[in-house]
Amino acid sequence: MPQYLTVAHLIAQLQDVDPNLRVRLAVNPDWPFSHLLASNVLVHDGLVYLAEDGQEGYLPTAVREELAWA
Repeated sequence: MPQYLTVAHLIAQLQDVDPNLRVRLAVNPDWPFSHLLASNVLVHDGLVYLAEDGQEGYLPTAVREELAWA
């Protein structure tokens, strides 16, 4: 995986995932919470921005372990 994720890389990683699944963002290993993503996608100066839309709760232990954040 490249250091800088591109739209193409993200699409490739998601292409086999159930499109009806909800999306959450894991942000910080020192504060392992699950965050919601807003529905708006913005493109500015050659970058794509996905907005955070609130905190949902702690990341499940299995997710923290898979990310090596445990």
